[in-house]
Amino acid sequence: MIRYLRYAFLAILGIVLISVSLANRETVELTLMPDAFAELLGFNLSTSLPLFVVVLGGVVAGLVIGFLWEWLREHKHRRDASTKKSEVRKLEREVKKLKKKQNEGQDEVLALLDEAS
Repeated sequence: MIRYLRYAFLAILGIVLISVSLANRETVELTLMPDAFAELLGFNLSTSLPLFVVVLGGVVAGLVIGFLWEWLREHKHRRDASTKKSEVRKLEREVKKLKKKQNEGQDEVLALLDEAS
């Protein structure tokens, strides 16, 4: 059921994006700098693109910047989790070694029962 809702949402989103794209096919000129600043430097890069490319490109660029920012912000949490994970592995190995040392002279069945409790 959830899968069909997801497909329906994606289909509606696709239809909306296609209709917005078809409605905004006019060409717009994008320039790198304002005219006064470009005259001062002596150059100005510009290009002509359809309006829907500019709008959708801005949305995609915003998403990429947001994801990158969040990934960088969460770096310390991932580092801490990695440190804790390696510490847990080390402690598990140490517990296993101590249990093996404690159960050295015992019968195998008794050693298994001690490990289970």
